[in-house]
Amino acid sequence: MSTSSDILVIGGGIAGISAAAQMAGDVTVTVLEAEPVIGHHSSGRSAAIFIRNYGNATLRALNAASAPFLASPEGVSDSSLLSPRGELLVATEEDMGKFEAYLDGSDGLERLTLAQAVELVPILRLDAIASAAIEWDAQDIDVDRMLQGFARKLRRHGGSIVTGAPVQSITRSDGVWSVATPAGTFTAPVLINAAGGWADAVAQMAGVRTLGLQPLRRSAALIPAPDGHDITRWPLFANAGDQWYAKPEAGKLMISPADEDPVDPHDVWADDMVIAEGLHRYEQAVTAPVTRVEHSWAGMRTFAPDRTPVVGFSPEDNGFFWLAGQGGYGMQTAPALSQLAADLCLGRLSTLQPVVIEALSPGRAALSFQQGQNT
Repeated sequence: MSTSSDILVIGGGIAGISAAAQMAGDVTVTVLEAEPVIGHHSSGRSAAIFIRNYGNATLRALNAASAPFLASPEGVSDSSLLSPRGELLVATEEDMGKFEAYLDGSDGLERLTLAQAVELVPILRLDAIASAAIEWDAQDIDVDRMLQGFARKLRRHGGSIVTGAPVQSITRSDGVWSVATPAGTFTAPVLINAAGGWADAVAQMAGVRTLGLQPLRRSAALIPAPDGHDITRWPLFANAGDQWYAKPEAGKLMISPADEDPVDPHDVWADDMVIAEGLHRYEQAVTAPVTRVEHSWAGMRTFAPDRTPVVGFSPEDNGFFWLAGQGGYGMQTAPALSQLAADLCLGRLSTLQPVVIEALSPGRAALSFQQGQNT
């Protein structure tokens, strides 16, 4: 049995679901997801935070473009997807180079005295901080409400999501892609590769040049709130040298070692040693010891070699569309990237600046060497 659509999307994470939802009002769209549910991998394991100054210049442009939608998600939710949090960045003497470089390229960050930093997060060790700054505008994202809202929008406009449909083969004939799965065969002239950590593998199956996308493991652990502290209004607080970060989560603290260990794409899990090392680094910065770990997990953050997402049609002019390499920015850039994907696929003018669109293109100069290596 074969099902035909105008656009076929491989990947049911936030990238694929949001892009499909933005197109479904104009064309027929089918999303294929290997797992039994959408958002099983990276999308379901996000730190769920919007940080306007997070990432390089291209990503910051995408953050800015996504912000209005996250605040007023028309067609996806009847209320804002954001809630106040803040991000406190603390630096040791060894971190000062990274800290100053981050502030130099940022907008809306406020330098704090060490006393002000400790007032915001009372467990910080004053003698372990050389400098501090805060982004008051950093906000929590309700990631599940966003993902499910986009899924409802997709279905409302006639689009479909097929779960339990891992890709077995991909062929192209007479300008039409055919994707075989255990749930059936699906065809479309446009194939969107939103497969996250598996994006290069999907490209290889399709006979398209890969881009050197690399999944990196990011781990996290949940610990009890420090005794005697109400952490509800604490900001996310992070080491400026990317050694750890901590975020209040439902009355507990989520601690991440901020690890980026290369892995093959799979259903990743936390490494006990990585968690232990990260918790040790965290403990050097605070006065409250870690007494127990209640839960730990890991997810994949997949990056292109230049750490910028890849969005656009393959230069091979074959109807193969890349929507991959979102790294750790997928949730907060999804509104902008899904709109851009819809505009490019449907031949509409994007509101993003041409320089941003070029920086995201799979044909950009920064990827040309890697493409040549993977021919």
